[in-house]
Amino acid sequence: MTTYDMTPAASTPAAPASAASTPGTATPAASPDLRTRTHSWQPRPEPTPEILGMSGLEILRAAMEGRLPAASIMSTLGFRLTEVGEGLAVFEGDPGDHLLNPMGTVHGGFLATLLDSALGSAVMSRLAAGTMYTTVQLGVHMIRPVLADTPALRCEGRALHVGRTTATAEARVVGTHDGRLYAHGTTTCAILRP
Repeated sequence: MTTYDMTPAASTPAAPASAASTPGTATPAASPDLRTRTHSWQPRPEPTPEILGMSGLEILRAAMEGRLPAASIMSTLGFRLTEVGEGLAVFEGDPGDHLLNPMGTVHGGFLATLLDSALGSAVMSRLAAGTMYTTVQLGVHMIRPVLADTPALRCEGRALHVGRTTATAEARVVGTHDGRLYAHGTTTCAILRP
């Protein structure tokens, strides 16, 4: 669960100019419009025989339904798994001003992580119990900027090939409000069998 507190944070006195700091960092002065963001997550469960006996699709469904904890990266960046099927994984993510890069647009890492999550989960949905995967290549193409006030984005990943040692998938990020393409990507995954 992620919560946003857009009210001003309690003022804290600025550090004295003579205070030691790490080279290359600055201590920001107290600001009346300082915002805070907190999130909560459940720790990853221990790999019990029951979990080890679940297919990738069963694990994803259990996480989506709340029977297993969701991956903690989702609450960190503000996205969620909304649909899963054989070779399909759909996530939605919420941009915000906490994700801005120095140019004032949402950092590309948000889109890359959203894509990587959908791509990897699409592959995972086709894996047998006890089989794992890891991303070995991620290609991301950003089409248009995402702004702090851009409404939720939907990322649909589809597994194209899941073989004995490798898998590939493709995904697209579109606006839930306008259907416009914001980014697309591909992945190659290594399949790790028991």
